[in-house]
Amino acid sequence: MPAYHSAFNEVSDLRSVGGMGLLPIKTRIRGPAPIADPNDEDIIDEALNLFRANVLFRNFEIKGDADRVLIYLILFITECLGKLARSPSLREAEKILGTLALSNFAIPGDATFPLNALYPAPSNKMDADLLRQYLSQLRQEMAVRLPNRIYENDKPGKWWMCFQKRKFMNKSL
Repeated sequence: MPAYHSAFNEVSDLRSVGGMGLLPIKTRIRGPAPIADPNDEDIIDEALNLFRANVLFRNFEIKGDADRVLIYLILFITECLGKLARSPSLREAEKILGTLALSNFAIPGDATFPLNALYPAPSNKMDADLLRQYLSQLRQEMAVRLPNRIYENDKPGKWWMCFQKRKFMNKSL
C-alpha cells in the first residue's frame, strides 16, 4: 500500500518558498497564506485526514511542494500528540498546543531543522521570514483544529485511542 500524497500537488500556480508551496488555508490567523474557500478541504484538513495512514511510512516519495507541507504538518501533529501523552482535558490540550505552536521552531536551512536534506533552504532573508510566518500560521491553525479531532465531549476519542494503541504496540516490540 503506497503512501498518500497531497492533492494540492496538482495546483500549478502556487508560490514556493523553501520547497514548500504557499497553500491556501481556512483560517482567521493572520499570515501569508491565501484564504481558502470554507467549503473546500485545505492542507490542514488533508494532513489530519492522512495522518494515520501516512505516519507509518518510513520512505515517502515527494511529488511536489504540497507534499513537503504535508510532511511538515504530519511531523508537527506527531509532536503535538507527544505533548498530549498524559491525556489532559480539552481546555488544557488547547493551551498546551497553543503554546507549542507559538514556540520557537526551525525552518529549512536552519542547523536544527530535522529534514534539511529534503527541503531546500530559502534563497534569501526575505523568503526565510516569509517561510517562518507561513509555518507559524500553519502551526497555529493546526493547534486550533487538532484538539477538536482528538477530543469528544472533553475526553480523548477514537482518533486518539487509535494512536495510543499503536504507540503501545510499538513499545511492546
